[in-house]
Amino acid sequence: MAMEPNEQGPGKSSIGRRSFVTHAAALGAGAGLAATGFATLGDDTKDPEKSSGREDVFRRDQDLKFIGVEETFSTAELMKLNSLNQDHIDFLTEIGLADLGDRRIGDMDEGGLDVQILSAHTPSVQNVPGQEGIDFAYRLNRLLVEGPMATYPGRFQAFATLPLQSPEAAADELERTVRDDGFLGVLTNGHITGKFLDHPDLEPVLARAEALDVPIYLHPGYPADDIYKIYYGTTRSEYTEEYQDYIFSGSGLGWHQEVLIQAVRMITYGVFDRFPKLKVILGHMGEGLPFYYERIANDMGEPTEDSLEKPIDQYFQDNFWFTTSAFFQDNLLEQLLKYISVDRVMFATDYPFIESIKEGTDWFRAVDLPREDKEKIAFRNAEKLFGMKV
Repeated sequence: MAMEPNEQGPGKSSIGRRSFVTHAAALGAGAGLAATGFATLGDDTKDPEKSSGREDVFRRDQDLKFIGVEETFSTAELMKLNSLNQDHIDFLTEIGLADLGDRRIGDMDEGGLDVQILSAHTPSVQNVPGQEGIDFAYRLNRLLVEGPMATYPGRFQAFATLPLQSPEAAADELERTVRDDGFLGVLTNGHITGKFLDHPDLEPVLARAEALDVPIYLHPGYPADDIYKIYYGTTRSEYTEEYQDYIFSGSGLGWHQEVLIQAVRMITYGVFDRFPKLKVILGHMGEGLPFYYERIANDMGEPTEDSLEKPIDQYFQDNFWFTTSAFFQDNLLEQLLKYISVDRVMFATDYPFIESIKEGTDWFRAVDLPREDKEKIAFRNAEKLFGMKV
């Protein structure tokens, strides 16, 4: 949640650790714990032969390399800006969000995750205006270069944090991080004080990303106060006791819908006609797109056939990539691959907002796909998109 600098959070008693774990597993961060029905080895079927076959695939693919494309970090300064209260900060600290050292590397080694592409805790600094936001973004970007990327060569890459309240400065910072520091693109977090990326004010960032040939990762962010009020019955400073409306508006449902809406907006309002080579990444197994794909293509096709240069669903094939972050479910991956080429899907865990990295990598090791396809998703598609090598 993006708080104004003078905001102290909701006027309620502090939330205990148990409440955060039970009711708010991913407050202010990823997609929530990946325990929502994801299949662990052998428990996806009661058929012994099928279970045995899954275990055979799991053993066959123990040597898979993995690149994690959506892996989150924070700092004490950033957590103070974007947290509800001290209990929230304590929770984020306890799960290791600010750890960029041995604990994170140990978790990666345990799960066999070769590389993490780091991105800043939502909503990062994109709602901090002026020079303050510009300086804050620069500090976060340099922290990665001088810290984990230098200390653990080859284990970490990064998406740039940008001061999106200042679009020209944001475009310049994107170029600096890509050219000077080897960053792989940028990750954004929902609306930018009421504007999505299709807004004309943000075209400098889109143009620079296209010119640099680097992707924009559309990560969720929390809605503005008026949207909170209409959809969730509160404002950001009036959460219910168990913060269910906060989760409802975020990882529980709201922000996945919001990312998909932003993606469709970018298509329908002509972003990819103006920037035909722009590359965009959606996480969380497509943010609901596989479920809605045919409805979007069919119902939005005719109304946009005169305003767009291509059929609306073609943009999903030409301009978008997708990750598995925190949605470790065979059926969802199967549904995504029904509509999206295996060449456009990449592995991600949503660390540290999951039970463990190993949970995600073990799930994917057991997925019954051809070895060639699994290598594409696990690491080869990321290598190709980002021009990197594991």
